[in-house]
Amino acid sequence: MIRRVLRWVLAVAMVAVGVRHFTDPEPFVRIVPAALPAKLALVWISGAAEVLGGVGLLFPRTRRWAGYGLIALYFAVFPANVNMALNHLPLGDAVMPTWALWARLPMQAVLIALAWWVSRDDDAR
Repeated sequence: MIRRVLRWVLAVAMVAVGVRHFTDPEPFVRIVPAALPAKLALVWISGAAEVLGGVGLLFPRTRRWAGYGLIALYFAVFPANVNMALNHLPLGDAVMPTWALWARLPMQAVLIALAWWVSRDDDAR
């Protein structure tokens, strides 16, 4: 039961954040490291991956691959989160204290573990 609830929570969150990559891309573009090319395209690609991963979690046939995809996504966007912390970049209008920017980094590991767990079958032990 808890796995199903958390699966839905992660799915809805990923779809919502993914959609925001298209409706308000500028905050995401700002945190992409300067060394990476085509920042807007990267934001759109990551947004599409978030939407697809979130939706994919909801269907048994795609659930496991959606989990793998989200895990890969969390690794792929980690440099943007590090860039955000190193350069104290806000995400949109929200100015976060420095400690909160750094606290976001270990949350990637939590998201990876969560994506792996909720992408398993409900009866998996």
